[in-house]
Amino acid sequence: AFTFGSKAVNTGKTYGYRRFEILAAALNGVTLIGISLYIFYEAIERFMNPPEVATFGMLIISTIGLLINLLVAWIMMRGSDTKENLNMRSAYLHVLSDMLGSVGAIAAALMMMFFGLGWADPLASVVVAGLVLRSGYFVTKSSLHVLMEGTPENVDMNEIVNSIRRVDGVKGVHDVHIWSITSSMNALTAHVVVNGEKSIYETEVILKKIKHMLEHKEIWHVTLQVMSERHAHDSSILCTVKADVTDAHAHHHH
Repeated sequence: AFTFGSKAVNTGKTYGYRRFEILAAALNGVTLIGISLYIFYEAIERFMNPPEVATFGMLIISTIGLLINLLVAWIMMRGSDTKENLNMRSAYLHVLSDMLGSVGAIAAALMMMFFGLGWADPLASVVVAGLVLRSGYFVTKSSLHVLMEGTPENVDMNEIVNSIRRVDGVKGVHDVHIWSITSSMNALTAHVVVNGEKSIYETEVILKKIKHMLEHKEIWHVTLQVMSERHAHDSSILCTVKADVTDAHAHHHH
């Protein structure tokens, strides 16, 4: 996903392929949910009809699996951003779910070997599946939020609007959109009202101040439309445009 997402922009994909990372994260999250539900299903079957388990082989294989997953998790923690980057976080959670599965299998194998508790295997499966389901749910939810162009979780819309209003020369701001193109790449568009008597050069100074301020708030791609105080426009912070499916060519005002 990282390799594909780094492809250059073109006229058909003006933002490039960066969003592919989010698609990969969503797929990872849905996969985690599917795996956990399947484990629940298998665990119920094993509670009702406990099979014979090769406990020693189970212990050896799960121990090897645990060591491998510990190594992979350590490599990911050292070499990537598993906190802010949604794609890496989803992959990291996938590794953690495998690790939890190994821990559950080891615990279940030991309980069956030393105490003869046949239900330890499906019980461990249920616990692990519950943890995996939780991780998968949050990754999927975060991915869908980005795909729906929701406001980034690390951005406060009201605080951003108030900060723009406080910039010297700004008389108002409306029609604000804030979204994530991909992890750690937030974008903003807005209409900014200034004194209509200002020159283009004076207006550019105001815009430069706004963009500089927004960079400190982790918004890197900014597009601002300037208008005078005489421009008739809905002053709502959020866009109120409604698509008219009966007339696709009709012109609508905000």
